[in-house]
Amino acid sequence: MAKFLHLTAFMRPVSLHTGAWRYPGAFADANFNFAHIKSFAQKLEAANFDAFFMADHLAVLNMPVEALKRSHTVTSFEPFTLLSALAAVTERIGLAATASTTYDEPYHIARRFASLDHISNGRAAWNIVTTSNPDAARNFGQDEHAEHGERYKRAREFYDVVTGLWDSFADDAFIRDQESGIFLDPAKMHVLAHKGDELSVRGPLNIARPVQGWPVIVQAGQSEPGRQLAAETAELVFCSPRDLAGGKALYADIKGRMAAVGRDRAHLKILPAAFVVVGETVEDAKAKRSKLDSLVHYDSAIASLSISLGHDASGFDPDGPLPEIPETNASKSGRAQVLKLAADEKLTVRQLAQRYGGYSGLAFVGTPQTIADEMQAWLDEEAADGFTVVFPYLPQGLDDVTQQLVPELQRRGLFRRDYEGSTLREHLGLPRPANRFFS
Repeated sequence: MAKFLHLTAFMRPVSLHTGAWRYPGAFADANFNFAHIKSFAQKLEAANFDAFFMADHLAVLNMPVEALKRSHTVTSFEPFTLLSALAAVTERIGLAATASTTYDEPYHIARRFASLDHISNGRAAWNIVTTSNPDAARNFGQDEHAEHGERYKRAREFYDVVTGLWDSFADDAFIRDQESGIFLDPAKMHVLAHKGDELSVRGPLNIARPVQGWPVIVQAGQSEPGRQLAAETAELVFCSPRDLAGGKALYADIKGRMAAVGRDRAHLKILPAAFVVVGETVEDAKAKRSKLDSLVHYDSAIASLSISLGHDASGFDPDGPLPEIPETNASKSGRAQVLKLAADEKLTVRQLAQRYGGYSGLAFVGTPQTIADEMQAWLDEEAADGFTVVFPYLPQGLDDVTQQLVPELQRRGLFRRDYEGSTLREHLGLPRPANRFFS
């Protein structure tokens, strides 16, 4: 049976690369220019992308003022406001949003995503995060960030509550019979009455069951608790392996856990983040990336490295090796990746910072043909079911992908030429969940 790639677009709401806004021809104000963002979403839809993935964070990133003033990645629209607006100007592309289980309540999350799913006619997805930035705690009345394991414990129970709330009503609960005057059948309403270790939520949700049954569940953690949460709950995994070998290992690990929890491997799609730079030649693409990386100021670079480490790196010797870094309560998988990259490539602090100040993860830099070769290898060798594309700069970087790479993937039979369904679940080949309370 032929295998096809899935492609989502990672937006925050534009590029993650901190030099992207300075690239020649880039829209410097794109983060807060809805006309630009609308055009991005519509171009992605014209290229048949599975989803527009709006990442989010709950604090201005913890970086020094000198770095803060140079970065476009620290601020963005609130996801639900933006995606609700995009739902009105698109028809088929999925709309995925990040929402934190640490600093929000299940009822809020359930209601917002159910609303987005109805507004978009079945195109919503929830990216479950536990929030790794310690500064977020102070924006929610807390002095200390919750411990890593505790955050994942809450997230697992949070998922059960949210999905339970989505099942508050049977699909046919709303009769709306004008003649008899019966709007709702109370026998087809379920009161959740959840009381657990972390959460207490009565329910029911005050909105009809989502169009998709449940919005698609996305999960991004790569730590041990994150992988287990993905195996138990996720339908789409956004991850960041650094190479093909790492991708194969992660793919096998997460999918290998699914049988133990009674899940079908086909019901989870793994889409690693991939930074894609397209050129007329490989050398041209490399030159574009080199130009882009050169636009990252060292202050921003060292701040990005500090965030990834969960430790202030500003006092390190720029031209020396990375010193010993104590463990913190920030993202463990992010810290581990920094240490591995530094050791594998024997990078100085300056070189490591420049990499993290731009984009340090998996990158496909080349022609449409060479990039398609690499993507096909990941698909064929079971390292990925597709990719979460990170654009180097916008609009040109996005146009290069949609107008050059996508046609090459389509020519090879690796990517759809048109949407076959209308919901995000249909795009991804995922089943509609049965209502756990009403057969």
